[in-house]
Amino acid sequence: MNILNAIILGIIQGLSEFIPISSTAHLTIAGKFFGLINAEHPEEWTAFIAVLQLGTVAAILLFFRIKIWTILRSFCREVLLERRGFSSASHDTKLGWFVIIGTLPVVTIGIALKKIIESSLTKNLWLIAINLIVFALILAMAERFSKHIRSMEKISLRDAIAIGSAQVFALFPGASRSGVTMSAGLFSGLTRETAAEFSFLLSIPAIVGSGLLELRASLQQTHSFGGIETLMGIVTAGIVGYASIWFLLQYLKTHSNVLFIWYRIALGIIICGLLFSSIIPA
Repeated sequence: MNILNAIILGIIQGLSEFIPISSTAHLTIAGKFFGLINAEHPEEWTAFIAVLQLGTVAAILLFFRIKIWTILRSFCREVLLERRGFSSASHDTKLGWFVIIGTLPVVTIGIALKKIIESSLTKNLWLIAINLIVFALILAMAERFSKHIRSMEKISLRDAIAIGSAQVFALFPGASRSGVTMSAGLFSGLTRETAAEFSFLLSIPAIVGSGLLELRASLQQTHSFGGIETLMGIVTAGIVGYASIWFLLQYLKTHSNVLFIWYRIALGIIICGLLFSSIIPA
C-alpha cells in the first residue's frame, strides 16, 4: 500500500463511517480494487480497518468533546464519589450508563465471532451487496414508521439496550454501524438528530477497543500495511470524519435518510450486476 492508497482509504473511512452507507463495505470494495486484500490472510484487512477507525473515533471525541466531558464528569462524581443509584442519577450520568450497557452486546458477540469476522467470508462482495440492500430496506422501514418525536433527554434504558443490540449487526460488512443503530433509534421514536448523536456516542467504546487491540496486534506482526501509510490513513479519516459528522447532523435537521437508502440499494444492485457478469471477483 502506498501513500495515495492510504489517503484515499482514509477519505472513504471518514465519509462512510458516520453516513449510514457502511464504511466496511466501501473500504473492502476499494481494497479489492487496489489489490490490498490478501486472500490467505484476510485478518490483516480486518485489522487495518479497525486501526483506520481510530481516526474517525478521534473525530467523534473532538466534535462531542464538551458533551463527552460533561458525561464523564457527572458519571465519576455521582457514581464513584456520591455512590448514587441509577434511579436518582442525573441525565448525563444515565447517558454514561446507557453507553456502557449498550456496548456490552457488540463486545460479547464480537469476541465470540472474532474468527468469523476476520475470515474471508466478511470480505465477500456478494455478502456485502446483499447487506447493503437488506439494511437499506430496514432503514427505510424505520424512517417510515418512526414518530421522530423523542429527544436525547428522553432516551431510556430500554432504548440503550435496543440500539446497543442492533450495533451487533455492524460486525458484518454492508450493514453500517451508524445505519443499524440509527434504525433502532428511529424505531424507538427518536428524532433523526438524536438517533445519529446517540449512535456516535455509542460507537466510541467499541471502535476504541477494537482499534487499540488490532493496533497492538499489528505492531507485533509483519504485514503489507506500512506504519507511515497507516498513520496517513488515520489522520485523513479523522479530518474527513469530523466534517462528515457536522454535515450529517445538519442534514438530518431538515432531511430524511432517503438519499442514503437509495444510494445503498443502487450500490448493492451494481455490485451484484458486476459479480453476476464476472467483471469483478467476489
